[in-house]
Amino acid sequence: MITEALLLSAGIWLSLALLVLSFLVTVARVIRGPTLGDRVVALDMLVGIAIGFIAVIAIKTGFTLYIDVAIALGLVGFLATVALARFILARGAAGAEGEGAAMRGEDAGERPENRSKMKQERKA
Repeated sequence: MITEALLLSAGIWLSLALLVLSFLVTVARVIRGPTLGDRVVALDMLVGIAIGFIAVIAIKTGFTLYIDVAIALGLVGFLATVALARFILARGAAGAEGEGAAMRGEDAGERPENRSKMKQERKA
């Protein structure tokens, strides 16, 4: 017979395993990129995964203060994402690589084929 405690324990371990898997995939996206926008979205996802970890640990331990920590982390993560988005927009507007690159989520300097194209444009 499946008891409530056994079902809760299985759910906690399953959710922790899925969170670890999503954490690893997201870290790979942060490292791989290819654009700055991809990295910002992946970092925002890491904040969400951390909130998930905190929530699961709060359920496992029964210590409800962790929920307040998760809410605070969500607010800080949101502000960090907004700040990074503003940085990308300012970088795209101030840079001479091309207008609208930041709006399209592209970072022209990161791709090798764009570097040679940019050098050719500067020579012309």
